[in-house]
Amino acid sequence: MENAKLLIKDKDIVVPGDVVAQGMGYLPSLGTYRSGDNVYASRLGLARIDGKVIKIIPLSGNYIPKKGDVIIGRVKDINFSGWSIQTNSAYQAMLSMKDATNDFIRRGADLTKYFDIGDNVVTKIYNVTSQNLIDLTMKGPGLRKIVSGRIINVEPTKVPRIIGKQGSMVSMLKQATKCNIIVGQNGVVWVKGLKPEDEILIVKTIRMIEEQSHVSGLTDLIKKHLESNGRKVGE
Repeated sequence: MENAKLLIKDKDIVVPGDVVAQGMGYLPSLGTYRSGDNVYASRLGLARIDGKVIKIIPLSGNYIPKKGDVIIGRVKDINFSGWSIQTNSAYQAMLSMKDATNDFIRRGADLTKYFDIGDNVVTKIYNVTSQNLIDLTMKGPGLRKIVSGRIINVEPTKVPRIIGKQGSMVSMLKQATKCNIIVGQNGVVWVKGLKPEDEILIVKTIRMIEEQSHVSGLTDLIKKHLESNGRKVGE
């Protein structure tokens, strides 16, 4: 017991295989396991230490927030200082009144006239604190409340394939369907088309990119898929 040593702090992010504690003084729980004298993490997540018990809370969607990321979030709560936003991660995110609008908001004002619970917003991360808190802003080009269209969730690890090199894949999807598309770095995608069938085609195509993301020549595959659905791609 006296040799027990904790190698992480509460709320540290760990990856599978990390040694989180040494000795028999700490007990493995959810997301951890013991091998010999050591306790290891078995999943990517946020370490939580409760006395001598260690568990790992999975990072939803495995999205790790970074400063500068444009994401799509959902308002989950409103308090006196702003809005709490769900970001598809284990981190808590806040949008303060001063970062939400240039309006002067009086103390006690009805904040739902700006954003209400359940609203989806395109927002930007301007800070991630050492306590795993995200600060958001609505000040910037394209940042806004989403009022129509479709929201879909994808694996955050597939976001680069959906966007493509220098935006090539998402540009092809937009051009072929005339849809507006925003791909949040957190794996939440917004699609708005002139017709429902355009949106449905985009959703199906994005699912195809997810499933075929490991395939070489994916761009050509998606181009043929769009053309087979009567869409003109390119010149």
